[in-house]
Amino acid sequence: MIQVNLPDSILNQVDKPARYIGGELNSYKKTITDEMIRFAFCFPDVYEVGMSHLGMQILYHFFNRREDVYCERVFAPWLDMEKLMRAHDISLFSLETHTCLKAFDFIGFTLQYEMSYTNILNMLELANIPLYSEERSEEDPIIIAGGPCAYNPEPLAPFIDIFYIGEGEVSYDELFDQYRVWKASGGSKKEFLLKLLDVEGLYIPTFYEEIYHEDGTIKAKYPTHPKAKEHIQKVIVKDLDNVFYPSVQIVPWIQAVHDRVALEMFRGCIRGCRFCQAGMIYRPVRQKSKEKLMEHAKNLLQATGYEEISLASLSTSDYEDLQSFSEELMDLCENEFVNISLPSLRVDAFSVNLMQKVQEVRKSSLTFAPEAGSQRLRDVINKNISEDEILNGCKLAFEGGWNRVKLYFMLGLPGETTEDVREIAKLSEKIANTYYGIEKEKRQGGLKLVLSTSCFVPKPFTPFQWAGQDSTQSFMEKHNLLKNTINKKQVRYNHHDAKTSVLEAVIARGDRRVSKLIYEAYKNGCIFDSWGEHFHYEKWEQAAQNANIDFAFYATRERQYDEILPWDHIDIGVTKEFLIKENEKSKLVLTTPNCKEKCSACGVNGLGKGVCNEN
Repeated sequence: MIQVNLPDSILNQVDKPARYIGGELNSYKKTITDEMIRFAFCFPDVYEVGMSHLGMQILYHFFNRREDVYCERVFAPWLDMEKLMRAHDISLFSLETHTCLKAFDFIGFTLQYEMSYTNILNMLELANIPLYSEERSEEDPIIIAGGPCAYNPEPLAPFIDIFYIGEGEVSYDELFDQYRVWKASGGSKKEFLLKLLDVEGLYIPTFYEEIYHEDGTIKAKYPTHPKAKEHIQKVIVKDLDNVFYPSVQIVPWIQAVHDRVALEMFRGCIRGCRFCQAGMIYRPVRQKSKEKLMEHAKNLLQATGYEEISLASLSTSDYEDLQSFSEELMDLCENEFVNISLPSLRVDAFSVNLMQKVQEVRKSSLTFAPEAGSQRLRDVINKNISEDEILNGCKLAFEGGWNRVKLYFMLGLPGETTEDVREIAKLSEKIANTYYGIEKEKRQGGLKLVLSTSCFVPKPFTPFQWAGQDSTQSFMEKHNLLKNTINKKQVRYNHHDAKTSVLEAVIARGDRRVSKLIYEAYKNGCIFDSWGEHFHYEKWEQAAQNANIDFAFYATRERQYDEILPWDHIDIGVTKEFLIKENEKSKLVLTTPNCKEKCSACGVNGLGKGVCNEN
């Protein structure tokens, strides 16, 4: 085992040395044997960001429940640490045992956002592992990737050996069992990958090829081995009550972005917003019972000592038994002096009443995500919330003691007009007027209204996956129009960087050729691109020139329904026919009811579980 000696002389030179030492409460310390499978779970961002990720916490403990597997964590070193590692020839290492990554059997990356991809290449290079799969030897680790961005695996396909499509608790045990058998047999790495073609949810890109038309669109994508499936179906957990869930959570040495207990309530979403990838790829909705959630809450609070618990889901208000569960949870938290964080709530009388109970002492800011200013555009995106509901919800909140409100909108949505942009300002002004329309004694000081806009990014497996994205110039014009239309001094306006959003679209909808762009950008020094101060658009432009990649071809070009998309070989359960139907309904400004109201025949009921089967 190759261990890294990390002396105090180096740790004393870096900001936040606790990022690199390991040994936190509830982390694993195992006796390592020759037979043990070593898995390095890599989050391609800094420690504080990765330690906030619930999926990593779940899979870390899920893997380590096996005596024959040792899962250790690895994060991207910050710039000061990387400089010292390169200067002192220190290889990238795991936190638990400070083992060099090159000594592991598997290196697993979670793909949470596209702008982290250059960090993946940087981490491999810091570990002295060849970046391209075809250049690695039999002694190099097997590189695996999963997470929401893995649903379009192609931009990273030349660098990754295995993509895991779906929920990790389903097929990893079979993968590890296959590995043990293969390792004992002394076969080649290719023989092991061939065996994995029989495992559900695994996509192995070396057994597939893309060819292209002269206009650059995909002509065909096909398996190059008879055992390779034409379509890879995602794998899902069918029973959340009986699936593994950790009774402990690692407590980081330093404050993480989300520094609290995270309690997963359910997976999936019934809402069907047409821009939202998570709402499609995580279907169907599967809930945990109230009893199981209370059991998890008690275990995690006892094991961590945290003073806050957050309810994790895509839409907390849609939990079936929310009222009785929240009452029981509040009783538990009052006894333990623990705060409750309630994200993803729809603002109605019950939700405001619930928020009042959990925030009696200190009212935090309230968050609304109308996404669009006009009712027409909200219907286009199937947001299914009216202006009256927004204003009434705000009035209830203001009367309940809130005076700080965050509003989230998108610019560049399909079908957006100049008037739709102005309507964002008008809606924020109506919300401000609502605050000053209530009795003075009910107000809690002055109103602080923060309006934020992000740029629409067309994502795979959404009804808008065929849409063209706005250009950078168009986004900037809309930013300026909105800024100049807002005339209330209580309204502060923030907006997301347009150039980053265009690159997100290029990578999100990219094919294998985009891997050259990522490689060239990395060679140009692009890392930590999701951090605004480290994002250099001109370096990406140079990389695009070197890789012969046209941003407009991937981002702003509208696709046709008969075009082969880079991710067409991935099956999420939701059919392409449904996505086309939803896209056409958006053009007619027609909405679709949520899954509990009426089944919209999206196809995911074929997976045999979820609200669509229960009803």
